[in-house]
Amino acid sequence: MAGHQGKIDIGLDCASSEFWVPEKQKYDLDFKGTPGQTLLSKKELLERYAGFCQNYNIVSIEDPFDQDDWEGWNMITETLGKKVQIVGDDLLVTNLKRIEMAVK
Repeated sequence: MAGHQGKIDIGLDCASSEFWVPEKQKYDLDFKGTPGQTLLSKKELLERYAGFCQNYNIVSIEDPFDQDDWEGWNMITETLGKKVQIVGDDLLVTNLKRIEMAVK
């Protein structure tokens, strides 16, 4: 350890829209390596985020799912939303209709 344990918090900006594969309805974690080698479902990706939050001092997750993956957003909000700040930057992009949809 570098002596910073308990002194810092971690925020993630996942930019998940960049590795969402709509035709497969999965997230490709090898999008810059060998595409298609590690495809995760929404549930599997959520489990990975939950594991990170359990093992590290993560206080914020930005764009954990694709901007049009409303189901994924609901899942993470229900599962981690009381423990971790969930930020919908790409989800909301200052668009009033998207903000209203997210509130619902």
